[in-house]
Amino acid sequence: MPSTSRTAADDELSPAERYAQARRRTVRERSSLGRFADQLPFPLDPFQTEACEALERGSGVLVAAPTGAGKTVVGEFAVHLALEAGRKAFYTTPIKALSNQKYGDLVRRYGAERVGLLTGDVTVNGEADVVVMTTEVLRNMLYAGSPTLTGLGYVVMDEVHYLADRFRGPVWEEVIIHLPDDVQLVSLSATVSNAEEFGDWLSTVRGDTTVVVSEHRPVPLGQHVLVGRDLVDLYAGHVDPTAPGNDPPINPDLVHRLRNRLRSEGPPQRRGPGDRGFRGPGGRDRGPVRGGGRPTPRFVVVDALERDGLLPAIVFIFSRAGCEAAVAQCLHAGVRLTSAAEQSRIRQIAEERCAPIPSEDLDVLGYPAFVDALTRGVAAHHAGMLPLFKETVEELFSQGLVKVVFATETLALGINMPARSVVLERLVKWDGSQHVDVTPGEYTQLTGRAGRRGIDTEGHGVVVEHPALDPVHLAGLASKRLYPLRSSFRPTYNMAVNLVAQVGRDRAREVLETSFAQFQADRGVVGLARQAQAHAESIAGYARAMECDLGDFAEYAGLRQQIRERERDLLRAGATARRAEAVRTLEGLRPGDLLQVPTGRRSGFAVVVDPGTDGGFEGPHPTVLGTDRQVRRLTVADVGPGARTVGHLHLPRGFNARVPAARRDLAARLRSALEDLGLDDTGAARRGRRHGRGPDEGSAAAQDAELAALRRRLRAHPCHRCPDREEHARWAERWQRATAEHRSLVARIEGRTGSIAVVFDRICDVLVRLGYAARGGDEPGSLEVTDDGRWLRRLYAENDLLLAECLRRGIWGELEAPGLAALVSTLVYRSRRDDGAEPHVPGGPGGRLGRALDATVTTWSQLEDLEQEHGLSTVQPLDTGLVEPIHRWAAGRSLDAVLRGGELAAGDFVRWCKQVIDVLDQIAQAAPEPALRRTAAAAVKAVRRGVVAYSSV
Repeated sequence: MPSTSRTAADDELSPAERYAQARRRTVRERSSLGRFADQLPFPLDPFQTEACEALERGSGVLVAAPTGAGKTVVGEFAVHLALEAGRKAFYTTPIKALSNQKYGDLVRRYGAERVGLLTGDVTVNGEADVVVMTTEVLRNMLYAGSPTLTGLGYVVMDEVHYLADRFRGPVWEEVIIHLPDDVQLVSLSATVSNAEEFGDWLSTVRGDTTVVVSEHRPVPLGQHVLVGRDLVDLYAGHVDPTAPGNDPPINPDLVHRLRNRLRSEGPPQRRGPGDRGFRGPGGRDRGPVRGGGRPTPRFVVVDALERDGLLPAIVFIFSRAGCEAAVAQCLHAGVRLTSAAEQSRIRQIAEERCAPIPSEDLDVLGYPAFVDALTRGVAAHHAGMLPLFKETVEELFSQGLVKVVFATETLALGINMPARSVVLERLVKWDGSQHVDVTPGEYTQLTGRAGRRGIDTEGHGVVVEHPALDPVHLAGLASKRLYPLRSSFRPTYNMAVNLVAQVGRDRAREVLETSFAQFQADRGVVGLARQAQAHAESIAGYARAMECDLGDFAEYAGLRQQIRERERDLLRAGATARRAEAVRTLEGLRPGDLLQVPTGRRSGFAVVVDPGTDGGFEGPHPTVLGTDRQVRRLTVADVGPGARTVGHLHLPRGFNARVPAARRDLAARLRSALEDLGLDDTGAARRGRRHGRGPDEGSAAAQDAELAALRRRLRAHPCHRCPDREEHARWAERWQRATAEHRSLVARIEGRTGSIAVVFDRICDVLVRLGYAARGGDEPGSLEVTDDGRWLRRLYAENDLLLAECLRRGIWGELEAPGLAALVSTLVYRSRRDDGAEPHVPGGPGGRLGRALDATVTTWSQLEDLEQEHGLSTVQPLDTGLVEPIHRWAAGRSLDAVLRGGELAAGDFVRWCKQVIDVLDQIAQAAPEPALRRTAAAAVKAVRRGVVAYSSV
């Protein structure tokens, strides 16, 4: 008989209340939840209990709670329920690393024979009772009607807020919509501000769904700013950091220190190599830290955390290079955070983890420096690292052997690496196109890792003081929990053919209209309709106010508007003429031409590396190298009134703009050639600057007959003589603005109503046009999937239609395995930056790969035109930046030969190789020609070798 204990709180209850409480306790102890809870080494929190009880009642659940709160316990209870009932449970995650981690957790709990793993490139025990998988794998199963779905009772969707991701998010909604009705869904999310809205949608498409929201952190989080070497609290002393409320008061001592540092900082003081707080190879110099607004040295951050007992820590630096530089700076400064015993254990784990990698590859990957840093207790963690290296860091950090990890924000997603402290160097990050502020939701997600449950009594969020830091802004980030979930759902060609094949076009439209995207759009229509009504009332009031006794003022106002629009058209025409002249200066260029760019941010001199191809209205986009060694792609917007060819320079044979040494040598020759011509950047920019308008710009309006006629009509109108004309005109302008806004609102309302179905219809029209579907059946507008459409159903790549068209046209049929792998890379690869350089194509432009690449580009261009005709934009542009490395690798070259001379990181290379393998696998299954299927299978083997094949599972 289980023992019971009474507390002081029990003594305060009445006998009847104590009896009822005892009854509830007895019922729970005999329930599945009770049996599950008995196996846990900790008591369940109230939100966990509430969610688990809802699951046991047969309800679906949405759990929104902070990182580290323990929401995965609810997912594990779903697994427990499935096994008790003799049914299957699938545990889905957004990324393979998280799948691998969860697989390990469940294997330790239930044994390897009952747990499987499916991540696209790894299959382990796929028919097990419990299978961990990426969400894409489950989506593919649902469309294929996989027999593995038989007996499925529960699906856990971890990190479900990932459905907001614009690239992969739609997959989450596809799974939620298409899961069989008898499957219970467990959705685990970070704290989002519209959890109730998301829960309402889940109830609509999945039936009864209980929403459990908890903003309580099991380990309180303190907020601090590192000023110099001192850690200073963010909030004033009387503020509870766990519940600061809105606009909490700032610690006056922090404000005072920040002001003093701003006033007192002197000029920079260089102190040694790298000069980011250099203190010597082994020294512990505590001299002056910084000056002139220079950032706090990273080793000072580590010293401060170690001094205050705040390790282990994750330091978020929104830059891969910054993470590697931080590790190098700490090593150079003599940082050592580990004991001799810990160093020995670290080396042992690192050697065991990396044992499959050949020694020659270890040198290429920088293994000695990697292990040296690990033994000192510091490491980097970012997407550019080899997966095995990242997993080694994760294991060592979770064991407390590595004390400080410098990481990019990708670490914030799901991976279980709790720390005592989380540090942010800055509150600005690069989003791929520009620098943007960290949002409150992102700040919450990043600092959510601070505080280890059962170990720390408090976690610590630390922001390093820097010149742009505003403590009031920081308090706003730390005190708000704004993380609205916005759907990124959109129909795709693969989705369309699968839905039409399974349920027909009409039912497919109905299914898509149940998406979260349409749910949010429909709710937004209510607010838009209210705005439209308010506009209609304003329009009527403005119309009355502009009435004129002399005539129709609306007509008069229309004439004034026509005159303004004609004047704008004339100005635009002048700008177009000047743009055409600028385009002309970029045409007919040759490699080696020396260009003078007279104005703008690209002003100066450059040598043409690649003249580019005709870009239509935009003109060619020549690739040039400047005197600063930077390779850029010029557009007409960069050259102002136009570029000027001032000379010619012979380019070395085989010049490769991706090789730093080649860029350096060519830039030096460019500077020498300019000196010989008596030119320099400063003088060129000064001589080339123009002021004022072009010669024809001012006279165009005076010579235009249409504009003159409009002005005559205006002067002849009765309202032109009204003494209150300008007063009426002010009301007329308001009336015109309100009318235009009203039309726009009405268009938005019409566009949102059924907007997903409209896109689906357009996609279906394209599929019919290309022959992947055909009109037919008894019902008007119904579709049937053709033979070509049936194999398109098995192509899940982002560029699904382009891939299907290339396969159908047979333009890849002559390729061997390395060439096919290289060409597939153009469909999946997305370079992190555009250096403008054209890659070398193995075999040359006239070779098999070159011809196939040209045909693929032509196909892409034709599909883009077809989509534009149908109001779509889904086909992604090709990126040839990985063609040569993938070809070399698939041809059997060494890792050193593949990466040497380029800027591609080993981890990036492995990640892109796995995505290439994924598409090659699909081709091997779906290609219409047996020969191409065999080539794709051979390409999979050729790419999946060496570092690409290494896996921790």
